Amino acid sequence: MKRYILRTTILSVALVSLLGACKEQLDVKNPNQPTPSSASTESGVIALAQGSVYINGFKDGIKYTDGTPGYFWTGAVGFHELMGDEIGEEAANVYGNQIGMPDLVTLDDGTKVANPSAINTQIALIRTINTNANAGANPLYYEWAYMYNINNAMNNVIDIASTTTFSGATTAATAKKNTVLAWAYWWKGYAYSRIGSIYYAGLINNKTAATNANYVTKENIIAEANKNLDQAATLLTALGTDANYTATIAGLIPTFNQVGKGIPPTTDMWKRSINTLKARNILVNTTAAAMTAAQWGQILTLTTDGIKATDNVFAGRSTDNADFFSSTNGNIAAKSTGTPGSVTYKISERLIQDFPAGDKRLANNFTQLAAPSLFNSDRGNSFNTRWQLVNGGKGQAGVVVLSSQTVGAYELYIAGTYEENELMKAEAKLYTGDIAGGLTSIDAVRTYQGAGLAALSGLTLDAAKEELRKERRVGLALRGMSFYDARRWEVITKGRTNAVVVDKAGKVNTKATINYNFLDYWDVPDNELAYNPAAADSAPIKNPK
Repeated sequence: MKRYILRTTILSVALVSLLGACKEQLDVKNPNQPTPSSASTESGVIALAQGSVYINGFKDGIKYTDGTPGYFWTGAVGFHELMGDEIGEEAANVYGNQIGMPDLVTLDDGTKVANPSAINTQIALIRTINTNANAGANPLYYEWAYMYNINNAMNNVIDIASTTTFSGATTAATAKKNTVLAWAYWWKGYAYSRIGSIYYAGLINNKTAATNANYVTKENIIAEANKNLDQAATLLTALGTDANYTATIAGLIPTFNQVGKGIPPTTDMWKRSINTLKARNILVNTTAAAMTAAQWGQILTLTTDGIKATDNVFAGRSTDNADFFSSTNGNIAAKSTGTPGSVTYKISERLIQDFPAGDKRLANNFTQLAAPSLFNSDRGNSFNTRWQLVNGGKGQAGVVVLSSQTVGAYELYIAGTYEENELMKAEAKLYTGDIAGGLTSIDAVRTYQGAGLAALSGLTLDAAKEELRKERRVGLALRGMSFYDARRWEVITKGRTNAVVVDKAGKVNTKATINYNFLDYWDVPDNELAYNPAAADSAPIKNPK
């Protein structure tokens, strides 16, 4: 039988709250530290809080040993980018070549190329492979497992921090404890945000070593996410940025991540990251057509006090020992860098066509091949590409570099960024009648990334929305946002026209139509349901689509 390795701290929540108790499929290993006694000290609980996120949460906590495309940042996030059509994959590992396969591609001459899978559609694929017997070959498993691992670990941190004696006078000790608690609530909010933004239902579990079978709607999961984020913000407001906070947050973030934008944030910066994540929770979970004036107003309020260009954010770096991730394959960009025939992920033609003419970001980061790379034409045409991502960029001064395989060079954004916040602000302005203000925010992102484009002006609302759509694709490229946008803009259901597609003969089509027909929210993974069946009064655990 295929096996998982779940490395979790001794003090982490019981496995029943994660994936049941399938000991035949799970090999549970405890790291050398922290031990139960050391975790109840100040240094111990800080070490536990750090390792539970960066090591257990995003890396070693859940690892499938046969065919996975990587850890969280390449595997779970990779599925998002495949479905968002920023990358393609022809390899069959974990059904990567099918999870992002559109139902139908109609070429310029009217030729129709259907999804060649025997199952024929992505929705049918998901319903067929979402079984516990499929073990780690189930792509629905990963994000669920990683995020609940973080959530469960933070439940431990809250319990332990609440009873740990921190050093110093009462004020200092309280500040240290509350910094750790804010950390735990932030990551719980983060985990619930991701669960509620991709799964049709989920579990609210805020107790250590316990679980429940009361599955709730994705809307309730997002509400729980915001509740935890608000708890973190309240603690941060009371804290302020003093020496005790500064020392504690420096202990919570690995030293190798404390460079560039990853330098520990002040409390105000952190609160702005919270606002950006809360704005994302609204934006990505409502179709653009269904957004209300009140929701746009909320987003505008949150993003106005969201991440600034000068703010430090939550980011990660590679190390020689791949403590957090590997420089060569630990993120989507790294696994997309190089000749298409030698990398896991291929750059989508549809991503490239969204770069504006003359954009220095395209010139600095991509090379057009002399001839298209063609892959497994029996699997369709969506993987074929004329483009490759360049390692380290081409040296254009002041222009963003989208990929680097040099150890420590690539900055992996874990949560929100200035660009995301500014583009959400831009969209809210456009949809509330402030076209000029929206264009200014789009221009700000292009300037920040060194795009070298002329300022936008005098556009109609529809033309401005199209610039916004393209800029979110380009400015947030390879950061895991593409599927959220394809879903809320209804591209996954209505399709994309005038698409660039390279057919199996290598001909470049520029007016193709792509019908994706992807499932908007995933069913609850059967890896969970097999050991934790839904209670009778649970919300539906399967998307009716």
